Amino acid sequence: MQATPSSSGFTLVELVMVIILIGILSALGVGLLTRSSSFSPLLATQQLESATLLAQQAALAGNSSNSLTISQTTKDFQFQAGGSSFGISREGASITYRREDQSSYQAIGASGLTIGFDSFGRVNSPVAMMGYQFRISGDSNYQICLSPLGAIYRGGC
Repeated sequence: MQATPSSSGFTLVELVMVIILIGILSALGVGLLTRSSSFSPLLATQQLESATLLAQQAALAGNSSNSLTISQTTKDFQFQAGGSSFGISREGASITYRREDQSSYQAIGASGLTIGFDSFGRVNSPVAMMGYQFRISGDSNYQICLSPLGAIYRGGC
């Protein structure tokens, strides 16, 4: 009796089909990642938190660049804090705010919103000792509270 040789492995056709499928799935995956997603509001939230802390640190150090300016255009968010300026793409997200003595949110325009800090890191302008609630909206929504004492945290005030 002769034993028939067992064949193992993949044929060339099977390998080519797998490579084609991987290419198609990769192309679809890149398309999904480049569309507007919850990444933009999350990134804007993190940038707002970081810019606020940077402006507070400048105020605590006695630096004259002790304010935070937030503005948004049709294409991007701009943050100026502690003498630095940086921007990120909006990708369909928006930032609105309200002072703690107001009930409705206002959009932040191209002229921006400037919040100043005193030498203790507390809010001192445009209204001293006034808290602000920020809402970053897009595919997902985030809230940030800036308390009158300068504490910044996610969630409602």
